[in-house]
Amino acid sequence: MSTPRVILFNKPFGVLSQFTDKGTEGSPRPTLSGFIDEKGFYPAGRLDRDSEGLMVLTDHGPLQARISNPKYKLEKTYLVQVEGAPDTAALDALRSGVSLKDGVTRPALVTQTDPPDDLWERDPPVRFRKSVPDAWLSITITEGRNRQVRRMTAHVGLPTLRLIRVQVGDWQLNQLRPGAWRFAAANGA
Repeated sequence: MSTPRVILFNKPFGVLSQFTDKGTEGSPRPTLSGFIDEKGFYPAGRLDRDSEGLMVLTDHGPLQARISNPKYKLEKTYLVQVEGAPDTAALDALRSGVSLKDGVTRPALVTQTDPPDDLWERDPPVRFRKSVPDAWLSITITEGRNRQVRRMTAHVGLPTLRLIRVQVGDWQLNQLRPGAWRFAAANGA
């Protein structure tokens, strides 16, 4: 059996986390194929079109399953810009698990953090309102429900403005710029 190969990709805002656009919109939307031309790789998990950051792709089915299946509880860390000023009650609710329509989330690791120093501009930019503060959170989850982090922050009254995945297991985004990718060791899961 061949050694699994892994690609780390910094998915830009607006790009689908798949290689083809099967949508019904009039013009095709950007996909992974516009950035990655290596054959035989498949995404291990998804990242919403309006989210940015680290995607892991592999050419090895068992590794892909280990990364994306929630039963393995692989940690995924996000930097999240939220609208509003987080208070202790909101942060504690995220840390202990919140009740969503599809059930209570597992507890999350949550800290308020400074805005990233080396953050790239987003196109389109995040809306800015002088009358409403915003804050950055670091949120680590071990699930991967549909739009989970966005639903969690909204549940505690802190709508997500920007969401960037920075880590999956031991794989980290580091200095990888939007639209760039690199090969990585397969032992990050």
